[in-house]
Amino acid sequence: MSMRVLVIENYPSTPLGQIGTALDEAGARIDVCRAFQGEAPPAGHDAHDAVVILGGEQTALDDAGYPHLPAIADLSRRFGTAGKAVLGVCLGAQLVARGYGAENILGRPIEFGWHAVRPTPAGRNDPLIAALGDGAHIFHWHADTFTLPPGAVHLAASDRTEQQAFRFGRAVYGVQFHFEADRALVSAWNDTFAAHIVAHTPDWPERYAREAGRHGKRADAVGLAIARAWVNLIGS
Repeated sequence: MSMRVLVIENYPSTPLGQIGTALDEAGARIDVCRAFQGEAPPAGHDAHDAVVILGGEQTALDDAGYPHLPAIADLSRRFGTAGKAVLGVCLGAQLVARGYGAENILGRPIEFGWHAVRPTPAGRNDPLIAALGDGAHIFHWHADTFTLPPGAVHLAASDRTEQQAFRFGRAVYGVQFHFEADRALVSAWNDTFAAHIVAHTPDWPERYAREAGRHGKRADAVGLAIARAWVNLIGS
């Protein structure tokens, strides 16, 4: 019987990327909840073996504009309490952190482009974050962050953001950096969000090709390894 995975999309054009590749390899059945279009996430976890919560432009506390956010944060904890695998990426990580009692910190300077992420000592021995080795330049696109949820294990940091990855229990992960975004997805984002990107990072058109050429190949490999490692935790 194949695994069934709930995917919550919080913003247009924010697909699974390399997480989708790993889920397809495993033969997973994927149910997509497009919360940004007003689709309500399920109240419980019974129909699914795992949940992926993807990113978005909004903050993790923007309940007025996106009233589904508290339910998503709560749902992440429901899955985790049931012993099921949870993966939050970028905004998704911030929502998982919220669900597990962390403080969301808003309005910091943006961290955008391929930047170094380093594992903590615990991260070096983590099933997912060990893929970073001594560190790797992975794609970032965020301003907000969060405190480490009570009882969580701190797994990775960058120069600008201390909380880049955490694990709660066996298989609940929050990952701030966009390991799912390979070069193809970043290129698509360049097209889709061109005006938005230039507004916050005016030199990106000059930086992009240089950073992609220098870091993209390894970032893609590390990101796919992380995705596959998380998929391997589903139902284990």
